[in-house]
Amino acid sequence: MSASLPVSQSHAFFGLTSSEVDRLIVEAGLPAWRGRQLRSWVYDKLVTDPDQMTTFSREYKAIIHEIFQFAPAGISRRQQSSDGTMKLLLEWSAPQVAETVMIPDPPRRTACVSSQVGCPVGCKFCASGMGGTKGNLSAAQIVEQIFQLNRAMGSREAGITNVVFMGMGEPLANYANVMQAVRVLHDPGCMNMGARRITISTVGVPSRMIDLADEDLPINLAISLHAPNEQLRRQLIPWAEHFALDEILDAARIYFEKTGREITLEYILLSQVNDRPQHAKELAKLCKTLRANVNLIRYNEVAGLEFRRPRTDDVLTFQRILREAGVNAHVRKSRGRDIDAACGQLRRKHENAQQPANP
Repeated sequence: MSASLPVSQSHAFFGLTSSEVDRLIVEAGLPAWRGRQLRSWVYDKLVTDPDQMTTFSREYKAIIHEIFQFAPAGISRRQQSSDGTMKLLLEWSAPQVAETVMIPDPPRRTACVSSQVGCPVGCKFCASGMGGTKGNLSAAQIVEQIFQLNRAMGSREAGITNVVFMGMGEPLANYANVMQAVRVLHDPGCMNMGARRITISTVGVPSRMIDLADEDLPINLAISLHAPNEQLRRQLIPWAEHFALDEILDAARIYFEKTGREITLEYILLSQVNDRPQHAKELAKLCKTLRANVNLIRYNEVAGLEFRRPRTDDVLTFQRILREAGVNAHVRKSRGRDIDAACGQLRRKHENAQQPANP
């Protein structure tokens, strides 16, 4: 965000830090404390219509209307799982449609947010990349996902406690907008979320991982690995041909050295593809080269794709091999299978429904 924000144009409120909001308020002729009051209405009371902000005069409401844009997304779909998981499909102007998910794991309520419309990575097993990517989400659109989840849950107090950038898109391919969103989330005058409650998950963009290490924010870094060797990884993740696994691991080591934050390796288990004992042994060997823990994720099947969910015995055997090798490995709970909670599934159904029927 530039140092000087022209007050003569409208700005997306959710993409602004507290100092940027206050600057615009002052430049419009209002006292600075009105900025704090405005942010309280939005972030604490979840009110985005200035006309409902009763502590502002009619004149001030008109100025706020003129300066800021609030919550422009419509909720196209809302789904609630039997396990408490909630998924929203947010739609701005076409083709900007993105998913966001609330995953309950008391006392945590984690928002899984999207950073792009679609995904450029093209993982063979994922619905997000089917059809490629249609653009980046702005910082405001990213932050708004958390706001919309808080509103859907009824209050900020009962709302989101943690954020993971594990929805649609490759966050480090939209670096500037993602980092501005992180600053708004972390800002005590906005979402006031601790940096250690924020996780960025990447398939691996070494130069951006190093940039992230220099941001002076102890956020968590997760790497979507999904294979223990270069050959299999390139089969599953076409984008992997751009960045060698060794370069990604080197960047991960730099991130740990600069931040002190242990890396998380995300590993989706695909039946008979990457869930064999030899894969576990290879992964254990890789883990010995850096400070990392492993999240094992059972695959959520996607209609039209050939991959299958692994057997429970195979998952437990995989975990046991890692643990016996001294690797801190956990099996993530499957959530929201009855509401298409896996990345990109709901958006894909929505887009298919919009297509005209064949004559």
